[in-house]
Amino acid sequence: VQTLRRACAVHPIAAVQSEYSLWTRDPERGILAACRELGVALVAYSPLGRGFLAGNFRSLGDLPADDARRSMPRFQDANAAHNVAIADAVRELAGRKGCTPAQIAIAWVLAQGDTILPIPGMKTRRHLADNLGALALSLTRAELEALRVLTERPPVRGERYPPVMQQALDH
Repeated sequence: VQTLRRACAVHPIAAVQSEYSLWTRDPERGILAACRELGVALVAYSPLGRGFLAGNFRSLGDLPADDARRSMPRFQDANAAHNVAIADAVRELAGRKGCTPAQIAIAWVLAQGDTILPIPGMKTRRHLADNLGALALSLTRAELEALRVLTERPPVRGERYPPVMQQALDH
């Protein structure tokens, strides 16, 4: 927050890019409010929780041997076993709403404010069409609250990155 304030004092800042998703809520601890106050957009990367919330994989065994997510604590076996309940709940809500889990995850980010711009990754045209479908999806207040509670009690387990990388982000 202080870095953003110092930067805005020197030059207009259009956007801050940060990981933000249903299960990575770090920007809610100050930077999101500062962005709103200063008129700065938040570009939210990994709104699909690196594919986990979209149901692209459920465990390390589903990932290629050289996949970078294998080193991320959030996807390690014990944490993934806990966190898969969150992905399952997103999938269940998607089933009830007649959409995909990816659309739920992106719609949640979009519902957090007009100045938050999700940038989901997509490897195929099908992913592109799926992601764009989130624009037509509306989540009710009750659904948004249920998703919020889902990731807070009990909370998501595991850091976003291995310890060395996480430490660099935190400073």
